[in-house]
Amino acid sequence: MPFRSAVLLALLSAGPAAAAPPTFERDVQPILTRYGCNAGACHGKARGQNGFQLSLLAFDHDADHAALTAEARGRRVFPASPANSLLLTKATGAVPHGGGKKLAADSPEYRTLLEWVAAGAPRTPADAAKIVRIRVDPPTKQLKFRETVRLTVTAHWSDGTTSDVTRLAQFSSNEAVYAAVDPTGLVTAGPIPGEAAVMARFMERFAVAPIVVPLPGDVPAAVYEQLPRRNFIDGLVWAKLRQLGLTPSSPAGDATFHRRAYLDVIGRLPTPDETRAFLADADPAKREKLIDRLLQRPEYADFWANKWTDLLRPNPYHVGIKATYNLDQWLRRAFRENVPYDRFARELIAAKGSTFTNGAVVMYRDRRDPAELTTLVGQIFLGVRLDCAKCHHHPFEVYGQDDFYSFAAFFGRIGRKGVGISAPISGGEETVYTATTAGNVKHPLTGRVMTPTPLLGKALDIPPDRDPRDVLADWVTGPENPTFAKVIVNRVWADLMGRGIVDPVDDLRATNPPSNPELLDALAADFRKNGHDLKKLIRTIATSHTYGLGTTPNDRNAADLRNYSRHYRQRLRAEVLLDMASDVTGVPEAFAAMPPGSRAVEVWTARTPSEFLDSFGRPDPNQDPPCERTSDTTVVQALHLMNSPNLHRKITAENGHAATLAKGDKPPAAIVEELYLRAYCRPPTDAEKAAAVRRFDRPGATRRGATEDLMWALLNTPEFVFND
Repeated sequence: MPFRSAVLLALLSAGPAAAAPPTFERDVQPILTRYGCNAGACHGKARGQNGFQLSLLAFDHDADHAALTAEARGRRVFPASPANSLLLTKATGAVPHGGGKKLAADSPEYRTLLEWVAAGAPRTPADAAKIVRIRVDPPTKQLKFRETVRLTVTAHWSDGTTSDVTRLAQFSSNEAVYAAVDPTGLVTAGPIPGEAAVMARFMERFAVAPIVVPLPGDVPAAVYEQLPRRNFIDGLVWAKLRQLGLTPSSPAGDATFHRRAYLDVIGRLPTPDETRAFLADADPAKREKLIDRLLQRPEYADFWANKWTDLLRPNPYHVGIKATYNLDQWLRRAFRENVPYDRFARELIAAKGSTFTNGAVVMYRDRRDPAELTTLVGQIFLGVRLDCAKCHHHPFEVYGQDDFYSFAAFFGRIGRKGVGISAPISGGEETVYTATTAGNVKHPLTGRVMTPTPLLGKALDIPPDRDPRDVLADWVTGPENPTFAKVIVNRVWADLMGRGIVDPVDDLRATNPPSNPELLDALAADFRKNGHDLKKLIRTIATSHTYGLGTTPNDRNAADLRNYSRHYRQRLRAEVLLDMASDVTGVPEAFAAMPPGSRAVEVWTARTPSEFLDSFGRPDPNQDPPCERTSDTTVVQALHLMNSPNLHRKITAENGHAATLAKGDKPPAAIVEELYLRAYCRPPTDAEKAAAVRRFDRPGATRRGATEDLMWALLNTPEFVFND
């Protein structure tokens, strides 16, 4: 390649005298980010690519500038001959480049890089204007099917100026099926109704543009005005459906609602007698009264505590068997006593004392590093996934390393005495207390001692005689924290409704907005007003008309998966399913380290052997909390229901329900009805009853064999495995 530096410098100097040369942070790094050079798949990965490493998404300006200008013997940036810099020859494909051609030689980005190299690869002056925010236009847009709109991104700087940075912005959609976006900012609506949030990112700032794609066709306003409104939830759901042109499904029948409420509130099936009584009840308020009765049942505490064990319960081989058991009992006691959720969170975050007397302390025996505690507390109680910010600026959030380690500083003065961790036999007692000295949390890059600071808040001056965790607990549960109530109401809503208003439930951020923000705000406000009472929250949701909708779609909501125009079916939790199988067959399960007759939701450790629970998604006992379960169905689950020796033993047991029914004097039709009431919590249809009764009349059939076959068949159906 010919030597052209003199010509290039002459060309560059011929521009307007007032134009300032490009600088690194403001002009160069956005180009590297826009074209993926510092992405995780390229030079931004942990060890870089082919000897060239950049910080992920440009979070470390000093290291990136040094990598470009000082490494590789200066060949990456060559001011004496700017066009021969590897930064440019690789990017344009003039020399082989594993990432392919990124820039055209006549592009504005190429010229910016060329000018920057020719100017001596300058850094951005300390007094230069800094980016304040970015704006995406249009800020919101309603599109028809397959319609397009082009977004523009404007950067606002601290000196009051603005600049169009659309070419250097990165775009992504959280729901591409509703609205997809290409690298240039062109949004294309999909073929189904829904809503997507399109994110634009420039430097460390981002903005979100909601895109609404309503279903074509007009729905009369009277349709929405005449819908039932049992509480504030319904009006807010109907308003969102009206915006999207969706209409709700018909209400679920009494039998469906009855089974759903039992499984959602207490995690067990109603008995046939309970089902018959509910179906025969003519009281128009019987659904509300049912929810009230269920919330007072003792099974409520075990069922909801079992959900929280996924979030908190550690491996007993790590923290000790007694410690694990104590934490489990602490959780169950909290739900039995209906401890207000703010107190529940405060007792965990600020837990002190012995792991043998205070189960909440076990969280600090399990997680021993401030960074680990930061991600745990952030995810469970704030709905924020801070893992990314531990190493770099969060790519889809406002949090960076300063925020992460300032928050981690709240856990810097945790003192421990007693037997430490010596897995797999960590059985001793340990006491957690507030240390008066040492334990400072330092920034991993600068070494600076961090001051305890709430996320996006101001640093707190904590007296030496006060535990920083007490201060943190006050902030987490206080009114100044905007996410505490939202994350728990969203989690409970997802449990009852099949999907969170924000999904995933513990990932609240601007780039993952709620499907119905007004509903989320209203639920959170009502929860705070009711003293953080979880039972009242459950009652509010479960007594709404929205909760009682059927799952069958209509012609104006078939594609809806986020706006609750119908109830969404859920595959039941492993523990609930196992208890259901035991109830239907009449044969209880036997668990190691549990009293006879114990239910699966009462088991205190995931180390208890159970092929059934493992098949249906019980968390891996070696997985760190918070554990995420999936509701997916698998071939393993289907094969287990069909072939499990343990399930066969239950169905054919001499003391089981099948044998008892077969020995009795009930006619086949009554046996069929009893089994349907046990498994499906509804009477069989005439066609179902006739088909089942015919099995009793087959040549060579026995009452017991036909009864056992029918029971086995019912347990192997989606109607049994799913909560409708």
